[in-house]
Order: sequence, then C-alpha cells, then structure tokens
Amino acid sequence: MSRASASPAALANWASDPQRTRGRRHAEPPAPTRNDFQRDRDRIVHSTAFRRLVYKTQVFLNHEGDLFRTRLTHSIEVAQLARSIARTMRLNEDLCEAISLAHDLGHTPFGHAGQDALDERLRQADPDSPGFEHNFQSLRVVDVLEQRYPLFDGLNLSFETREGILKHCSRRRALALEADEPGGVGRRFLERSAPSLEAQICNLADEIAYNAHDIDDGVRSGLLVYERLTELPLFMRFHMLALQGAPALSGRRLLYETLRRMLSALVYDVIDASTALIDAQRPATADAARAGPPLITFSAAMGGELRQVNAFLRRELYRHAQVVRTTEGAKRVVRDLFDAYLAQPGQLPAEHARRLPLQQTVVDYIAGMTDRFALKEHLRLTGVAIDLTDVHGAPDRS
Repeated sequence: MSRASASPAALANWASDPQRTRGRRHAEPPAPTRNDFQRDRDRIVHSTAFRRLVYKTQVFLNHEGDLFRTRLTHSIEVAQLARSIARTMRLNEDLCEAISLAHDLGHTPFGHAGQDALDERLRQADPDSPGFEHNFQSLRVVDVLEQRYPLFDGLNLSFETREGILKHCSRRRALALEADEPGGVGRRFLERSAPSLEAQICNLADEIAYNAHDIDDGVRSGLLVYERLTELPLFMRFHMLALQGAPALSGRRLLYETLRRMLSALVYDVIDASTALIDAQRPATADAARAGPPLITFSAAMGGELRQVNAFLRRELYRHAQVVRTTEGAKRVVRDLFDAYLAQPGQLPAEHARRLPLQQTVVDYIAGMTDRFALKEHLRLTGVAIDLTDVHGAPDRS
C-alpha cells in the first residue's frame, strides 16, 4: 500500500473498530452521535487532569516563557502526529487521539524531577513498594481519580483507550491489575503481547514529537547551540535540504524549516516501514495484530539516526549543568511535600485526607499538582520559598 493510495474512509481489517470494542468497566448506553473512542476523547478533554497539563513542565517551567512547550501542548502535538499516521494507514484516528491526549495525565509537577523524587520517597517509605511510574498513574487518573460521574469513579473509558495509556507496567503491577480485572489491561504484560496498532502509533508519535520540540525549545532557551546540532546526521540532512530550497534562510526560520522537514521524514518513515511489516504479516483482525511482535516501527536506518538524536539531547540538554543544578530544587519541593503530608495528613484537603491508604493518597495528590501549585503548597507547609525561576526539569523519556 503506498502512502498516496491510503483512503481514510474505510478502516483496515487490523484497525481497532469501535463497533467491536471490548467495552467499558461499567456498562453505559451508547452515545447517539459519537462512537466509543470519540466519547473517550471528549471525556479526556473535559477532565480536570487534562486542564492541569497546561501548567505542568515538559522541559521548561511554564513561567519561564510563553513559547515553551507544556505537557498540554506536547499532548496535542502527539495527537496530531498520531492521527496523521493513522489516517494514512487506515487505522483508527479517534483512538489515536484519545490515547495521545491522555498519555501524560499522570505526570507529576516538574517533569522527570518530580517523578524521580516521588519514586524515591515511595521506596524509602516502603522497600516493597513498586515505586512511582507515570504511565500507571495516568491509568489511575482515568480509572479512579477523576470524580465526574454519579455511578462510578474515573472516566470509564473503553478498554482500547486504557490499554494504550498503559505503555509500561511491571509484572507486579500487571498481576495486581489482572486480579482486579481478569483479561483486562494488565494481561498483555503477563503474556508479553503487543497493544493495538493505534497504541503503537502513539508511542512513536510521542518520540517524534518530543525530539523535535525539545530541539526547538532547547535552541530557544540558549542551552542548545544550533551549530552543534549539525553534527547529527539526521538533523544535518534536513538542514542542508532547507538551505537548498532557500539559500538565504537563517535563524529561527532555518530551524523551523529543518525541523519541519525532519518531522515529515520521520512520519513518512514510520508509515512506510510499518506498512511493509503489516503487508508481510496481513493480520486478519486487530486482535491478530496484537498477538505478534510490534508492527509499527521506524526503519532500521531511521531508528539508528533517531537514537543518535536521543543521545545528543540527553547529553547536551537533559544533563546540561544548568538542568542538573536546578532540578535538585524541584526534587526538594516534591520530597518536602511528601514528607509533610505523610507526617500531617490533616494538611491534605478533606476529601483527600479521608482516603486510604494514606501513602497512595499523598502520591495521588502530589502527582496531580501543577508546578505553580506545588511551589505554593511548599511555601505554605514549610515556610521556605524555593526559587525555581531557572529550573529546567529533565523530561521523562520512558
């Protein structure tokens, strides 16, 4: 199947079909004008956790500049890329959009720094704890923590959306999920099978989005030097193509044109490489596609170049001296909040203080905070104002 010949009108046999969904944990009558995946997307967009993403760190704190990405803008970019890939491959755009918009709902304030601090405190408080993992927390948000409906907790999303949200899961957590929901979203981690093709698309769209926008934001911040980026074969190739098309290009226009071309090439590469694998396998159904190895992939050549980009960003941006120095301040905020709430549960809002176990309640409350609310709470509880004006919280890349 060529890219140009793909028709968005008809789903492929191996696409996730909302008419064949595995359903919701709590039965509900169908919506008159929307399929189940569209309904999931709408519930996510209207959720409290989704709105909070606008004030949660992607790489740069929200108050550092109006043009830097947040968890919200990142999620929207992932959704756009995933839908574009799905449309061309005749997979389900609505499911891709729902998964993409929900995949970061469980992220802590301050990005990776917050996650590391919560994980550390959990394991110190209970050596048997599986720790903190934002994918699992995202599932917890949509299954339990959103309180919007009279008859159940959570958003009661379809199995396929929940499956896509849970990108990683330890065996211990998978066993607990399986005990609570036999044959549910934990089963594939025990069977070592793949998620839906739509979920696989979202995983790669996430990688494409953060590599491109972290380069953009890194250059804008002054932490990345454009000339160093040209040492990367992938970036250099599209830098040269941009100049061939417009030799006078410079500055931000040159960066934008280079990234635009790189984004397009990454998307087309996923489409071509994945289509070749699917054509060779020809799974009869969406479940048959899950049974084998992942079918959504980069080509070997593109995957190798992208790993070079990942290593470069890890070395030059995420581990930049300024990042390492200021991330400790963000970790301190989260550690202090955890300790304070655990020692004084009465400091939690009444509706949270009543929940048990306390340790999980504290984790849920902190993980749901925005960056600025966490700073405000830290000042209230400790009397210590921590200046995070220059914090660049290193993002999670798991």
